[in-house]
Amino acid sequence: MADAATAVKDRSGDEERHRFRQVLGRFASGVTIVTAKSGDEVRGMTASAFMSGSLTPPLVVISIGRTARLHDVIERSGAFGISILGAEQEAYSRHFAGQPTLAAEQLFEEHDGFPLIAGALAGLVASVEDMHRCGDHSLFVGRVRHLQSRDGEPLLHFLGAYRRFGDAAG
Repeated sequence: MADAATAVKDRSGDEERHRFRQVLGRFASGVTIVTAKSGDEVRGMTASAFMSGSLTPPLVVISIGRTARLHDVIERSGAFGISILGAEQEAYSRHFAGQPTLAAEQLFEEHDGFPLIAGALAGLVASVEDMHRCGDHSLFVGRVRHLQSRDGEPLLHFLGAYRRFGDAAG
């Protein structure tokens, strides 16, 4: 049955990438910071490509671009952290999305020997169980080894903007 949907072909043109991002932007998501540590090197990146993978055993999945510096740090360390941001933590998301404004001492607190975002709504640390190449990204499957959470409202992302519960879609 034909409808008004646009067919996506295996092309890499700017117009197709723009349309793809535009369509995916209609999926409201929480905002996370993925962190990794290898030796003294700590990296973090804002990401919405995060999901639960399994309850038993507890697994999560993240998608990281293969050209991202964080990708190599996760591969070297064999572990990663996920910090789920609260509504008041938009500055953290922007910081790790390439608009740094926060001082280093404001950024992290250590849990299970691993850096997570200070004051995050929830956090977990996972050991890499598996990695799958997926186009220009890799999917890292992690076994959860630490969990924490606090009460609060989540920071959301929808249609290219930060949102909170009750915000109009604009």
